[in-house]
Amino acid sequence: MPAVKFAPPIALLASVAMFAALGGCGKEPDSPTESNEATLSGPDAKPGLAASDGKLVLPVIAGRPAAVYFTVRNDGAEPVTLAGVHVSGAGKAEMHESKGGSMAAVASLPIDPGASVVFAPGGLHVMVFELADTLKPGGNAELTLTFSDGDKLSMPLRVEAMGGSGDHDMEGMHH
Repeated sequence: MPAVKFAPPIALLASVAMFAALGGCGKEPDSPTESNEATLSGPDAKPGLAASDGKLVLPVIAGRPAAVYFTVRNDGAEPVTLAGVHVSGAGKAEMHESKGGSMAAVASLPIDPGASVVFAPGGLHVMVFELADTLKPGGNAELTLTFSDGDKLSMPLRVEAMGGSGDHDMEGMHH
């Protein structure tokens, strides 16, 4: 079976829903592989949570922070709270929001049932610090979202060079 974390969001939802419906078949995975690591190390994301359109935009100047943009949707029946983010190949990742010309860290983000939250230039975004030299345009990274109840949801990020549009939240960074 291919690794679920790189599957399209619909396939991921179907896999999580199928696992939940079968109750895990009462059997533990035989070994910690990439596709069942979440089952061994902690709870799977609640059915109904999905993330899509992930990209990591590298800074123009090496050593500066990068930005991550994506959409997360809660199709579940209960509200959830996004409490943390992690990006593979980065020393640190933080949720931020740009508003009125300033940027501030966001400690947690409630997401109501039926709501989508878009992380995009000029609004909510993830700032990524201490980037590994292996993160190059055209490559991939992984974003892991951690919710306040400990559930996690991972998604692939395509790595891109910053375009010349200046619409990313990097300018004026004072970290």
